[in-house]
Amino acid sequence: MKIGITGGIGSGKSYVCRLLEQQGYTVYDCDSAAKRLIRTSPFIRRRLTALIGPETYFEESGVRSQESGDGSQESVEYILNKKVVAEFLLKSEDNARAIDRIVHPAVFRDFIESGLEWMESAIIYESGIHRLVDRVIVVTAPEELRIQRVMARDEISREKVLEWMSRQLPQEEVRQRADFEIVNDGLADLNQQLDEILKEISNNKQ
Repeated sequence: MKIGITGGIGSGKSYVCRLLEQQGYTVYDCDSAAKRLIRTSPFIRRRLTALIGPETYFEESGVRSQESGDGSQESVEYILNKKVVAEFLLKSEDNARAIDRIVHPAVFRDFIESGLEWMESAIIYESGIHRLVDRVIVVTAPEELRIQRVMARDEISREKVLEWMSRQLPQEEVRQRADFEIVNDGLADLNQQLDEILKEISNNKQ
């Protein structure tokens, strides 16, 4: 059985994933995987370069060996030009969706190939990756607490946090679609909630 963990910004889903890892579970992090694949996948690099332009990546010589076209070895590492990509993203929603259409399927394949049962994704429904799991756990928290957490963590303004939150599905919608909920309001016992969910999942497997 494959399980997805999600939650809006500031909900604490990554902290819940660390609690899982302390119990011996390995959780596939979709966000980290996307960053890794954008950096290392020649297929994604070619597609993004075709979409955005030749300035999408920097070439840095003398870093690692890579097979060149004639079969010889050349030392090149491709580094994402984050400024160029950010400018492209901000131009339109269509641009953001075009990048998603390149990156999301690669993450889906990578998760399947990993053989892991647990997966963390902030955009589990928006990306469509929920179709690859059997159950979804959502981590929730009061909106004001989420705002304060992100402001303190990232040292950004309240307005910026609200802007980020507006780009995600509303917490209530995700809560209604998920199979399980973990309330991370600073009062409820996270370990107890997690243990109860793990027990139910284990019973469903039998």
